[in-house]
Amino acid sequence: MDNKNEKVCLVCKQDEEKVPLVQVDYKGNNYYICPQHIPVLIHDPGQLEGLLPGAENMQAG
Repeated sequence: MDNKNEKVCLVCKQDEEKVPLVQVDYKGNNYYICPQHIPVLIHDPGQLEGLLPGAENMQAG
């Protein structure tokens, strides 16, 4: 499933009507993540495998 053009959180799929979203530009595409899941992106991006292309190869910050 390709959600890169939908404004929904990568993880919880909530849209901008329910939660604030932060845009993440990655590999020429726009993705969105809510504040609750930003720590996943920072500290354990491998959890985004299958949701964000190449996440399994990202290093934790």
